[in-house]
Amino acid sequence: MNININGHNILIIVLVTFIASVIFVYISKIIANYIGAIDVPNERSAHKVPTPLLGGLGIFLSFLLGYMLFGEQNTLMISILIASFLILLLGVFDDIKPIKARYKLIIHILVAAIVVLYGNLVLTHVEMFDYRIEFGILSKPATMLLIVGIINAINLIDGLDGLCAGVSSIYFLTIGIIAIILNKMGGLDIILSFIMLGATMGFLVFNFPPAKIFMGDTGSTFLGLMISVIMLLGFKTVTLTSLIIPLVLLALPITDTILAIIRRIINKKNIGVADKEHIHHQLLKRLSTRKTVLVIYAVDIIFSIVTIFYALGYKEDMILFYIVLIFILLFLIFKTNVLFTKKETKK
Repeated sequence: MNININGHNILIIVLVTFIASVIFVYISKIIANYIGAIDVPNERSAHKVPTPLLGGLGIFLSFLLGYMLFGEQNTLMISILIASFLILLLGVFDDIKPIKARYKLIIHILVAAIVVLYGNLVLTHVEMFDYRIEFGILSKPATMLLIVGIINAINLIDGLDGLCAGVSSIYFLTIGIIAIILNKMGGLDIILSFIMLGATMGFLVFNFPPAKIFMGDTGSTFLGLMISVIMLLGFKTVTLTSLIIPLVLLALPITDTILAIIRRIINKKNIGVADKEHIHHQLLKRLSTRKTVLVIYAVDIIFSIVTIFYALGYKEDMILFYIVLIFILLFLIFKTNVLFTKKETKK
């Protein structure tokens, strides 16, 4: 079993980026306090005290250091760096002074365009459950749409201490485990997964409930970008032979995003206007912040384990597990106010 990537031990990669992240996030906390990038609690907030933002800056800097130490330079990676730096700047400005959703969307599209058009990272077809769909001339727009969608899906789940970073860490770890088991350790997607795993876990030291710092849009949109890039890289380099693998790992954030759009359309609200009816908010009505986060971790880990077995070739059995898990998830969703506000019965 190969645990080296380009001559670098994966444990060293994760350890170095983890330590770097702890240091950079601590420095980011000091900077956030100094420049006033503080999240003051409001009616939508789960936290009770003003908390510094810009934790995402620490994640980005540790990723950058990890790439400089362990990565290789090519046109695609340059496009990823340009895109990530641009989305980082957007996040920093937004954390200091909120930017309107439509302007952020424009930057997200630009970021996706850089990766697709300059980096030539294009999803030409999809293979799911032994079916193949060719995109043809729609390949580039479809790829950009996927990147923008994942960026916003990950951003939307950043509503509780440790939630976004934890879900992202599970994603990076699962991709890494699949690569190790299948002995497919040569791809850019795998080295980025382990670099991001260390960077995100280092942030969790300060962000697990109760959080001492938030990642802000700086971190959540950057994580969304990297997750989408790793997803596309894995499919392109055949590390992951089916797009179902990364998509199922993101079942919760994708489901939450789709439901948020439907909910706001039903309630005749602007899609870009935030609310307090996400899946994690529903759980928070019944559980503490820490228990809510741990429950979502547990669900994500179950999807992760099933996905690992799917990647190992147990496809038919795991498809049944997927169907059961999805039905359970939908049942729980419809028991809450995620889509429809239920009237409470008067006693």
